[in-house]
Amino acid sequence: MNQYSYCVMTQGLPKTKRGLERRAQLLHAAEVVIGDKGFSMASIADITREAETALGTFYIYFRSKEEIFRELVLEMGRLTRAMVAEAVTEAPDRLAAERAGLHAFLSFVADRPALYRIVEEARFVDPEAYRNYFTSFARAYAAQLRRAQAAGEITEGDAEIRAWALMGISKTLGERFVLWEDKPDIDRVVEETFRMISEGLVP
Repeated sequence: MNQYSYCVMTQGLPKTKRGLERRAQLLHAAEVVIGDKGFSMASIADITREAETALGTFYIYFRSKEEIFRELVLEMGRLTRAMVAEAVTEAPDRLAAERAGLHAFLSFVADRPALYRIVEEARFVDPEAYRNYFTSFARAYAAQLRRAQAAGEITEGDAEIRAWALMGISKTLGERFVLWEDKPDIDRVVEETFRMISEGLVP
């Protein structure tokens, strides 16, 4: 899968390889245009121009700008979960998984800043998609933390609260130390954050 490959849903999709490729091309164009201009300023004409396709082609695959926006939010969720899951596969314990997962997430933000900005804008454009994005991620995250607690890899605590707290850390770091920086030093950010997560603030 290349940098701009898109996962696809199994219902209502084109039947041909060419159709799937054209749909992915439109999604990529929407990511670029909406990520740059914002939802309200971006037009379907802008998206098809970026995709180098006819305006009418858009409506073969999507009913509206709102629909393609929601699909991009769903895509961010799918890609993020898959990317983090792959990054932590070889981690020997939960703390190592936290370090690997944070590094993978910040690297993803650096690679796909427009998609990250789209998810942030969903808070106002599509609150339901925004909420679903984070709650589905938190549900899986909390389950992983519970398993780590049961295995004695981390201390006991409320897994749901911890999942949201750790997600909040990653989300804020992605904005401050990746989106706001020309040359983000992801390794430095990960090491400092991991030290706080693993050792706490108690001197």
